[in-house]
Order: sequence, then C-alpha cells, then structure tokens
Amino acid sequence: MKAIFYPAGERGHADFGWLNAHHSFSFGEWYNPEKVHFGALRVLNDDLIAGGAGFPTHPHDNMEIITIPLSGAIAHKDSTGGNGIINSGDVQIMSAGTGVRHSEYNASPTETLNLLQVWVIPKQENIQPRYDQKSYDAAERKNKWQVVVSPDEKDGGLWINQDAIFALTDLDAGTTLTYEKKFAGNGVYFFVIDGSVTIGDLQLDKKDALGISETDVITISATNHAKLLAIEIPMLG
Repeated sequence: MKAIFYPAGERGHADFGWLNAHHSFSFGEWYNPEKVHFGALRVLNDDLIAGGAGFPTHPHDNMEIITIPLSGAIAHKDSTGGNGIINSGDVQIMSAGTGVRHSEYNASPTETLNLLQVWVIPKQENIQPRYDQKSYDAAERKNKWQVVVSPDEKDGGLWINQDAIFALTDLDAGTTLTYEKKFAGNGVYFFVIDGSVTIGDLQLDKKDALGISETDVITISATNHAKLLAIEIPMLG
C-alpha cells in the first residue's frame, strides 16, 4: 500500500475578502510541485464565499467539475442551459468537454457559502458539454457509503466521464467502515469534511486528506463523529 498524507494546514490559501479559499492542489497563483494532482484528481478547493459574491461568467474545457455545497446554496448558470440553485445536500456535475461558460454566486445576500469544488481530468476529451445535479438524503450515508458520482448509473450517482467514484459517509464515533475499490488500479483520496478518523496508524482531523493506492480494501475508523468524502480515481500511470 502507498499512502500520501495531505495535512489541512499545508493547503494553499488565498483570501480575497469575498472569497476565502484553501487549495488541496496547485491552483491559481499557488503552486507546489509536490501537490499538482493525485492521479486524475486535479483540483479540490474548499471555498468560503461571502453573501452575494461569486465567480462571474468564465470558460472551462475538458474537465469534469463537481460541486458539493457543505453549507448554504450556490446559484449556477451555464452555456448548456443549466440554471438553478444547488443547496447543501445536493451535488452538481458539469462536463466541460469542448467548452462551456458558467457563473457561480452565493445564492444568499448575507450568509456565507462553504463548498467543495473538485476537478477531475476526463476519460474522453472533447465530449458534448453537459450539466446535471441531484439531491441526496443524508440519512442514507449514516455509517455507510453513499455514492454521489459514478460512471455506472446503477450506483445511483451523477454520471461522470471518468472511471471515478465519489462517495460520502457520516460516521458515528467508534464506527469502522471499509472502502472497496470498484476499479482495479485506482487510488482513493479521503478528505475529512468534519471530525476525525483513523486510517491505518494515521489520524486525520478536519480537512486533512490521505491518498491511498496499490491496495484494494481500506479500513476507516471514526475517532469521533466524522463526515468523510472518498474519491476513487484513476492513477494515470
């Protein structure tokens, strides 16, 4: 088994007033040659966006972009015709493909929005751009994995143009859970949304992460009540 620890305190940080962002991987003006990507996982930004603020219309291409609001709601509009509010409990995916333009704003004029935005390098380039979002019942991830993104519709997640799985869990203190990979050769990136867990002999606290490869089954123990995102991802050789 190969493991890479990503402490929360070593993430990149940018504070623009309206946007307070932490970057797990090199992004914008922050560059760390040791933190460019984990396999096909290219970006994981943990953003705090002030009320009424946001990102004006801008372009993307050939990237799978997943947005997970942790608190608050985001107003989205894009050139595919996608237009709506993404609330906490929802997950959004946008395949930029041949090119798409979109904007994202805090849907509240006063309350701070906290979201995770994740970029995944696609399996196939230059596909037709697409947009989708779905609401998930948080009770369905209590002490078990709830798949929210998958290339297999049978998993119940939003479709992604990559052999990647996104799964969420909400663990009671003392609970042990295993993650079994769906795709041979993939790695798994575990990001602690809240609380703390132990994987192997390493304790991960809030916003810490651990990338694991070269093993098929991983055991996670909740040190206390914890919320966790697992991203199973091709390692790209």
